Amino acid sequence: MYAYIKGIITDRDDQQIVIENNGIGYLINCPLGISAELGGFGEEVTVWLYQSVREDDISLYGFASRDQKEMFLKLITVSGIGPKVAHTICASLSAEQIAAAVMSGNIALLTGVKGLGKKTAERIILELKDKLKSQLGSASQASISRVPVAASGSVDSGVMQDAVGALVVLGYKDQEAAEAVAAAYEEGIGLEDLIRKALKLAAGKKFS
Repeated sequence: MYAYIKGIITDRDDQQIVIENNGIGYLINCPLGISAELGGFGEEVTVWLYQSVREDDISLYGFASRDQKEMFLKLITVSGIGPKVAHTICASLSAEQIAAAVMSGNIALLTGVKGLGKKTAERIILELKDKLKSQLGSASQASISRVPVAASGSVDSGVMQDAVGALVVLGYKDQEAAEAVAAAYEEGIGLEDLIRKALKLAAGKKFS
């Protein structure tokens, strides 16, 4: 199983790229929605990888970040969602957009992905939320309770809980997710912005 590859982009089209590493060219499924985030032709890049092995095919799927790959891995656990569909979703929406859609039940955002119907979007939301419930512990509420409350406002615990859930969906442990969200929270912040800010903190371990 590959984790990632570092190499030079030597070829690309709408759906695939070739990464050369030590004289070997790796053909990777990577639509423009993802490969555009990696870098330009001839540049050295890091591509996060998932290897799909079937009886008649072995394929590599590429991602621009760890969070994007983690979201893909969560999506392929949903019944009826294979690597190609999950990859298309990740190429169309950012990891934080998908996570926010799952936590807020935003079916419309998911059905905006080409080829993704309402029933499939509903199934993604339902199954990922069910998995989330079994993963979250008491850490999220404990961290939320430590967030300082401004004199003129209050903590939106619902938004914070959804943000913690979103980071857990993306592969973070509930404790680190809760600490990142608590550090990132500010009064009036929206769910997607909170997720994005918390992800940056979680990646850098810059909790306060």
